[in-house]
Amino acid sequence: MAGRKLVIVESPGKVKSIGEYLGADYRVDASIGHIRDLPTPSELPAEMKKGPFGKFAIDIEDGFEPYYVVDADKKKKVAELKRALKDADELFLATDEDREGEAIAWHLLEVLKPKVPVRRMVFHEITREAIQRAVNETRELNMDRVDAQESRRILDRLYGYEVSPVLWRKVRQGLSAGRVQSVATRLVVERERERMAFRSASYWDVEGEFAPGGNSGQAFEAKLTGIDGSKVATGRDFADDGTLRSKDAVQLDAAAAQAIAAGTIEADVVVSEVSEKPYTRRPSAPFTTSTLQQEASRKLRLNSQSTMRTAQRLYEGGYITYMRTDSTTLSSSAVSAARAQARDMYGADYVPEAPRVYGKKSKNAQEAHEAIRPAGDRFRTPAQVAGELRGQEYALYELIWKRTVASQMADAKGSTASVKLAATLPEGTTASGTAYRRAEYAASGTVITFRGFLAAYEEGRDESRYGEDGAMGRRLPKLSEGVDLETLRAEAQGHQTSPPARYTEATLVKALEEKGIGRPSTYASTVGTIQDRGYVRTRGSALIPTWLAFAVTQLLERHFPTLVDYDFTASMEEGLDRIERGDEQRVAWLQRFYFGDQATHAEGLRDLVDDLGEIDARAVSAVEIGDGTVVRVGRYGPYVEIEENGEVKRATVPDDIAPDEMTGEKAGELLAAAADDGRVLGTDPDTGRQIVARAGRYGPYVTEVIEDEAPAEGKKAEGKKKAAKVKPRTGSLFRDMDLATIELETALRLLSLPRVVGADAEGVEITAQNGRYGPYLKKGTDSRSLETENQIFDITLDEALAIYAQPKTRGRGAAKPPLAEFGEDPVSGKKVVVKDGRFGPYVTDGETNATLRKGDEPDTLTQERAFELIAEKRAKGPTTRKRAAKKSAAKKTTAKKSTAKKTTTKSTKTTKSTTKKST
Repeated sequence: MAGRKLVIVESPGKVKSIGEYLGADYRVDASIGHIRDLPTPSELPAEMKKGPFGKFAIDIEDGFEPYYVVDADKKKKVAELKRALKDADELFLATDEDREGEAIAWHLLEVLKPKVPVRRMVFHEITREAIQRAVNETRELNMDRVDAQESRRILDRLYGYEVSPVLWRKVRQGLSAGRVQSVATRLVVERERERMAFRSASYWDVEGEFAPGGNSGQAFEAKLTGIDGSKVATGRDFADDGTLRSKDAVQLDAAAAQAIAAGTIEADVVVSEVSEKPYTRRPSAPFTTSTLQQEASRKLRLNSQSTMRTAQRLYEGGYITYMRTDSTTLSSSAVSAARAQARDMYGADYVPEAPRVYGKKSKNAQEAHEAIRPAGDRFRTPAQVAGELRGQEYALYELIWKRTVASQMADAKGSTASVKLAATLPEGTTASGTAYRRAEYAASGTVITFRGFLAAYEEGRDESRYGEDGAMGRRLPKLSEGVDLETLRAEAQGHQTSPPARYTEATLVKALEEKGIGRPSTYASTVGTIQDRGYVRTRGSALIPTWLAFAVTQLLERHFPTLVDYDFTASMEEGLDRIERGDEQRVAWLQRFYFGDQATHAEGLRDLVDDLGEIDARAVSAVEIGDGTVVRVGRYGPYVEIEENGEVKRATVPDDIAPDEMTGEKAGELLAAAADDGRVLGTDPDTGRQIVARAGRYGPYVTEVIEDEAPAEGKKAEGKKKAAKVKPRTGSLFRDMDLATIELETALRLLSLPRVVGADAEGVEITAQNGRYGPYLKKGTDSRSLETENQIFDITLDEALAIYAQPKTRGRGAAKPPLAEFGEDPVSGKKVVVKDGRFGPYVTDGETNATLRKGDEPDTLTQERAFELIAEKRAKGPTTRKRAAKKSAAKKTTAKKSTAKKTTTKSTKTTKSTTKKST
């Protein structure tokens, strides 16, 4: 359709709504993210593999020139965009307004080579007003921003390709290192080291309940704070090694605390001091990417990736502004909207006279120009979108709406009262030879008299290590100095100091942001990467480093300390910011990073990786846990090792033991269990073989000991020169079984599995057994799940036949109803449904199947997200396994990065680029 204007966005989820807002004169299409990238060296054309691009796909000797290729799964999409461009008289590049979005626009320009005017169209929300304003207020491509993004891509390629092979050779194959992921891993490892070094200390205090004049209706609680003029030690007064920091604090033991509690019951208690001061609390700033991730974790229990995926859908649906930002500022129209809504919903008293202005929280804030907020010049309330949003999307929108409106509301006001009590203890209040005469108690309470912004929203808090607070909202009776009090209750309470809390996804993101490491758009992927690489696992919401993470971190700390230094990593982000501002040249900056800085005599990355002979692979993979015991990271996983009397003893470390739980005592238990080939349970009466229970990497199990290497039976064994070994029977313990208490009878039952239950009417045998995904029945190729492991032993033939008589609910043979149903796909025109497949849930229109991504849940999946997944899979085309076809496809159109700094937007000329084509 000649004369139409072509608009290219990143995501298919934006196409429909933006197309409706622009009208019939515009065609909107999606690039579906990046269209090209640096190839791996093996994917380079043959004639280039031995040239300057052969190692990194970057010519480090010629200005760090990158060699880009169109991704194999994007060739079809590029062809579609080129055909659409032929019918257009103008091109609008409408990718996201951050570094990555700017780079995607530049790549599109380089590959499409338009001969029509090019305009850079930017917007921060997908509303009719914003889109129409954006199409009329275009700008030129920001080449400084492109340079910053390309510098980051080149930096990460150099870092990964130089350092990762070191990990392969010295730790384990398949590992990876990264500029941000390695530092994030180090943070988690360092916290675990603190927990491993932590030594718990016990202390006691006393809690009393007091009332003026014996009036229980005015009773309040107070804590013991001092004894005979000395401060009573609390958790904060102890160092992580269990010692008392302050010499002036008194550490009470159980006897002392109980004596003081008993003395307090009989003591004369009087109010010794009363103070009251005003309380004021300001609202938090609107959300940035990192604070949204933190708060969604606290309040909605969403991980970083789920938060960002949900926010992406809200943005593309026109509900919120762009979700990758580290700016806390609001536009004037957003401030007006928030103030008006707060006034309408809560009253004029809840809105301050002047608008609140928030500075940029991050010193390098640069992504988008505004905080995350509801879209539009007038916000829709959660009630107004309740019919359109469900589940996570509604909850996240409500969170963003509340935070935005509250940010423009009045301060919360109140008063904080503090009371100190003096108890004169009776004579004879002694413990361990020490006499106590005077005990001091304290209580405080904050009463909110005007809720202000708290009427709309209150920010969540991470769990405190010391468990303090609790005073908010506590009301104390009116008291004055000298008032006598009656003691209603006094109890001694014992406590143990707590180790530093492990990072959660939210607190790790907060730590990275505070240190200036990474960018908002990378936090979710970074946290996901360190989990996918096996460096970090989760227990509840806590992030626990694996022993593999310890080995990798130790290697980097000892031999590449600069690369995992927090300040150095933050300085790299600052360097990228300088490039974006035009204050730094890309080539000079990369030159210093890779080749070193002669002016400061700082080594570059190339120098650091040149000499690897000094790296002791055994040393970097060993973690000392005390008393000569070490945990080593081996080829098949971690194991504990100790040398005694010239003999080396080893035992596998189960995956469920966290590093801080690997004490000398625990190591001893594992070694003892592994000694003598495990705990001997007895002898199998049928075979005469010993049965032992052992602790394995994947959990406890029982097995039989075969001392004689008897040849296997059968004709195949007869013809072999070397007799085959008999494989011992093994059986994993059920979840409710204990390695220390399992008996021979139970072990023999486990070794007898699979158990033959019987046969059906056709004579097909039915067995009960345990598998990777739990207990199940098997009849030929038809498997059915059992509810409990004990059913394996107990289920009867009739019960098994009854299960098989029911329709199959899992597996390829099952007739399953859709998990969710949507409308018609905008391309195929066919109804879209979510089904449960062999490899998990997937979305399909009957022609194209797309597996749900990590974080996509069938019960919360939106229609727009379903259409997007199908569009992405459709754009990739059918999957092929022919390697030759892939190689030939990879040798087609490729483009080398242009160093041109100017792009024409209104004329028909475009930025010139140099194109490399493989032959």
